[in-house]
Amino acid sequence: MARLDTEPRIWSVGALCLAIADTLNTRFNPVTVKGELSGFSRAASGHCYFNLKDDSGQIRCAMFKRAASAVGLMPRDGDMVEVRGRLGVYEARGDLQLVVESMQRAGQGDLFAQFLKLKATLESVGLFNPSRKQEIPSQPRAIGVITSLGAAALHDVATALQRRVPHIPVILAPASVQGANAPLELLRSLNSLVSWQSDGLTQRLSSPSAPLAVDVILMVRGGGSMEDLWAFNDEALVRAVAACPIPIIAGVGHETDFTLIDFVADLRAPTPTAAAELVAAERGQLLSDLSLMQESLSDSLTHVLDRMSQRLDWLGNRLGRPSGRISDQKSSLSRMGQALQFGLKSQLQRQKQNLARTADSLPRALQSQVQSQQQLIHNMHTRLGLLDPHLVLERGYAWLTDDSGQALTHAEEFKSSQSVTATLADGQVKLQVK
Repeated sequence: MARLDTEPRIWSVGALCLAIADTLNTRFNPVTVKGELSGFSRAASGHCYFNLKDDSGQIRCAMFKRAASAVGLMPRDGDMVEVRGRLGVYEARGDLQLVVESMQRAGQGDLFAQFLKLKATLESVGLFNPSRKQEIPSQPRAIGVITSLGAAALHDVATALQRRVPHIPVILAPASVQGANAPLELLRSLNSLVSWQSDGLTQRLSSPSAPLAVDVILMVRGGGSMEDLWAFNDEALVRAVAACPIPIIAGVGHETDFTLIDFVADLRAPTPTAAAELVAAERGQLLSDLSLMQESLSDSLTHVLDRMSQRLDWLGNRLGRPSGRISDQKSSLSRMGQALQFGLKSQLQRQKQNLARTADSLPRALQSQVQSQQQLIHNMHTRLGLLDPHLVLERGYAWLTDDSGQALTHAEEFKSSQSVTATLADGQVKLQVK
């Protein structure tokens, strides 16, 4: 049999990359990979690029903006994560690339799912709404602290407060910050600070003689894994923090750690120390501000006193001696009396003149009024005479009436052989209708 030689297929680079991508897609996708984050970066576009590695290898990954915005954790180098995505080939470089569609911490899938579900529930009822958050007082009368007695966070907070505001009393309500009993203890400590029922749960860290009136509460603990911080995701505790009438600052974990307490607290601090610094302005700065306020108040008071003294001098000059003031008033009163007498005499003279003129004109007015009334009566008599019916009869008209004296004005009112009386200008005539 003759040997049939065939030449090998020659691929273009793009076609080969596409064929490999199709093979990967058919063979593996979708794929879930567990590994350590390395070289994590976020571009200005919002896309994220990183490597996922373990002891035996690594793979380049890309997570686009849409998927990155849905990740509930803040990725950082060294984190062990589980990612779900699709393997492919980035044709521009021919690199194998995993396009990540979701990410969660390794071994924490169930916890993270619970976190997201509860977060969505609480957000839907408005507990994360910024409008419900309370303002943090700048000068609290006392500061409440909720944390564990053995936590490093307690030392950090106490040190910061002692350094910055040693004059403000600090009330500690101890509670476990990790473990199964932690949520209940945290809730009990919060209630004790709110109601201030002295049941042995609270103790003073400073200013033992100062009056107690907690105006702000710090709920703090150090960093840890999601399991370590899980007590601060307890629904009952989160709702209690949201409903607390006293402003709460949450300082749980490190800057990249988030719990549900952070979303409902009135203010979130990246660390416990930062929480203490947010509620306590430095004493030196307060004293400096107080000194400036004192100087400003002193300057303002001096200015007011100078202005009032100047006004007092002006009023004194206007007032003068009392005897001179009385003399001026007597002179004024005398002038007013003279003016009053002159005015009365003038008014009386004018009234007399008016009365005289009225007396002179009254007879003429009466006579004119009588003549006018007589002329009016004459005119009315003339008009009344013109209405006399006898004047009409003298012009040849007659007034016809029946036997009962009723006037006959229409032809149909006459009947045959009817007696009719005709009234003429000089008498009456009896007529009979034919």
